[in-house]
Amino acid sequence: MRFGLLDRYILKIATGAALILLIGLTSVIWVTQALREVDLITGKGQTVLIFFTVTLLSLPALIAGIAPVALFMATLYTLNKLNSDSELIVMNAAGVAPHRLTRPFITLTLITAALVGWMSLSVMPAGFRSLRDLITLIRADFVANVIKEGQFVSLDSGVTFHYREKQGQALLGIFMQDRRDPNQPAVYIAERGQSAEADGNSFLMLEKGTIQRESRSQNSSSIISFERYALNLSALTGDADGAGGGDGDKVVYKPRERTTWALLTQDPNEPYYKIQEGRFRAELHNRLSAPLYPIAFMLVAFAILGEARTTRQGRAAAIQLAIFLVGAIRIGAYAAWTASVRSPFAVALLYVLPITTIVVAAFAIGFGSRTRALIDRLTEPLIAPFLALTARFRRA
Repeated sequence: MRFGLLDRYILKIATGAALILLIGLTSVIWVTQALREVDLITGKGQTVLIFFTVTLLSLPALIAGIAPVALFMATLYTLNKLNSDSELIVMNAAGVAPHRLTRPFITLTLITAALVGWMSLSVMPAGFRSLRDLITLIRADFVANVIKEGQFVSLDSGVTFHYREKQGQALLGIFMQDRRDPNQPAVYIAERGQSAEADGNSFLMLEKGTIQRESRSQNSSSIISFERYALNLSALTGDADGAGGGDGDKVVYKPRERTTWALLTQDPNEPYYKIQEGRFRAELHNRLSAPLYPIAFMLVAFAILGEARTTRQGRAAAIQLAIFLVGAIRIGAYAAWTASVRSPFAVALLYVLPITTIVVAAFAIGFGSRTRALIDRLTEPLIAPFLALTARFRRA
């Protein structure tokens, strides 16, 4: 596809807007998430470097989610700017068909889709996995070096840790309560313990103690005595979805922390997979369908605003309609992802929704004038009361 001066001009405007929006939105959301991790420094005694490493590992997920929206907003901005400066009118008068203007937008969209695919399929799961490993090390350091004698401290949501005193590197009088699963709480009591690492995992080696487990669903309880017990700190993930296996077992990574290839070649006999099969299915297909949404969002914006509009009323109505449609698609995708956890048939919706949008939008672009007339006819009754109210406030 050979680019002319017009294509380069439009691509320059759209790319600049997309980058500014992507960086701006990602930065704002990243800052709000980073503020939630300040406890790493103030409460868990970690360095600023660890703080930034933990927060930066969430960036791939932010970029994958924000990039399609940034592309959509950049497309709206570019088309609205070209229309406001009467450049679209001049192009149409010069015989440039509306679908001819899609070339620079398609180029930017393919780049965005490739970025989203790379983030979703490769970078994002690697980031989540690294984050899990780093948090494990932070937790081990927190247990061994930060918690003060006699304090009851929360390691994670539902996990409380305490020790009586410290003797060298050993902790004496250990108490830990695990209430992440309210139906199966557990209490660990040991005379002494010491942190250790093996096979890349952090363990708390407990000596001479008991494990008290309660099954509220079966109204029963049990007490297990041990001489030595390896408590895998990697298993304390702050959730009760079954990840982490059992006490002292090797850490089990959750679906979002596994590579795409691992999800494709998943062993159906794995115990954790049997418990969370729906989450594995939803995670895999959510990653595979992610690159389709930038294409759908861009085509929706172009189908509605790709032609010149001479009235401010029509342009405002079209922009609001585009925002409404993209919002509905995004909500529908989230609903399909949630439903696919429970039903294998809902997986198809993750693909049907963006593909149907792409086909319908492409058809609308091919028959632009008729589509625009239909859009104006449908949206004018909806937008007229809002515009009338706005005009009344301006006169006041």
